[in-house]
Amino acid sequence: MGNKPLKTLALVLAGALTLGLAACGNANNNSNSGAASSNGGSSSTASDKKVTITFQNIQPDPTTPSYKTLHDLVDSYMKEHPNVKIELDTLNTDQQKLKLKTQAASKEVPDITIVNPAAQMQPFVDAGLLAPLNDMLDQNGLKDTYQAGLLDNYTFDGNVYAVPDGNNIEVVYYNKDLFQQAGISQVPTTFDELLADVKALKAKGITPIAIGEKDTWTGSFLFMNILLRTNGGPGFLKDVVDGKRTFEDPAFVEAVDRFQDLVQAGAFPEGATSIDANAGGNLFKTGQAAMFIIGTWETGAIDSSSVGSQVGAFRFPTVDGKGDLNEFMLAPGSAFAVSANSEHLQETKDFLNYFAVNYPKKQFEYKNAVGLGQKVDGDLKSAGYSDLAMEVASMFNDIKGGDLSFDNTMNPAVSQAHLSSIQNLFVQKVDSATVAKEHQTAFEANK
Repeated sequence: MGNKPLKTLALVLAGALTLGLAACGNANNNSNSGAASSNGGSSSTASDKKVTITFQNIQPDPTTPSYKTLHDLVDSYMKEHPNVKIELDTLNTDQQKLKLKTQAASKEVPDITIVNPAAQMQPFVDAGLLAPLNDMLDQNGLKDTYQAGLLDNYTFDGNVYAVPDGNNIEVVYYNKDLFQQAGISQVPTTFDELLADVKALKAKGITPIAIGEKDTWTGSFLFMNILLRTNGGPGFLKDVVDGKRTFEDPAFVEAVDRFQDLVQAGAFPEGATSIDANAGGNLFKTGQAAMFIIGTWETGAIDSSSVGSQVGAFRFPTVDGKGDLNEFMLAPGSAFAVSANSEHLQETKDFLNYFAVNYPKKQFEYKNAVGLGQKVDGDLKSAGYSDLAMEVASMFNDIKGGDLSFDNTMNPAVSQAHLSSIQNLFVQKVDSATVAKEHQTAFEANK
């Protein structure tokens, strides 16, 4: 696939994802914020020109810190630049992916849109739809705010085409009160223990694991944790791409079997495929489900929910004795990209520079700096971050590596076949060899 960034990610995260529990030494952050606030970028010559910038985003939930951060920064920029109007096109993740695909086909990408790293964004880059952002990153010291190596996942042929909102790992959040109600005294470290806990919760009438599988990435993310374990470590999909293995390999077949064990045990809410990701997450955040297996970007939203004080987190367990608890599903964040065909290219870059320079400071204020892709100028503990935030942040220090999600590794056609195949497992039990063959057939047809 010619996708260079994938090769470096595990090494980068293993060494660089420390999240600045103490002051990270980025003394320029505050002065950068001031520079961006006063300059708003470099285009002061057109200050009286009326400009409308369309900002496609994936923050539909007003209760979350990320929503508040986005709206605060948009509002403050418009106050400082009365000639600029930022129009928000707000969607959930799957809606946005689908809409962008349609917009890209007609070369009508919004001024700012959301892309995902590596394989997912490559088709947009190859089609010439995204503007290089190297010049924007040089404004106001923005480039230096990102963790070392993170921008590589959004870089093609030496050009950076998007700036990420985070750098996350997938963990298991759990409700301590609900665990106690089901008689569970400690978190599971093996998959068999996890299954036993699912059954104990189910017996008490508690939904064991929250999910919204109408948005198909959610089930895939969970499945990939299991594959990371049954494979004994990262790299299965890379081996498939490199022709060293096939999807009919025992590691993949076993992962399908174990995933189906969860489904058959009643781990997920009834009608999971008709619940979207936001509604699925809200089952956990309102105390209706005991676990939520998701990226650490949810930490702030969980903290600010009604169950926040009852929530802890643990690493995804080993499966049949395989895997390392400190290898994670890695999730370099969704990222902000600029349309190469924007009618207001410079003004759009100026706004995005302001937004990105001020983003870590604002997220820090909203207690949402865990899993941020930018360096944080401040100490989480002294800023009053919760026990949950500190617990999750400590996991970042132990990362030994891991895998990217399926759809950040495989091309879109193979990814779509995978997402549909996994979604189907929520509806009916399927022979695991058949699922493996479906994947292999899709891979061979779309090399």
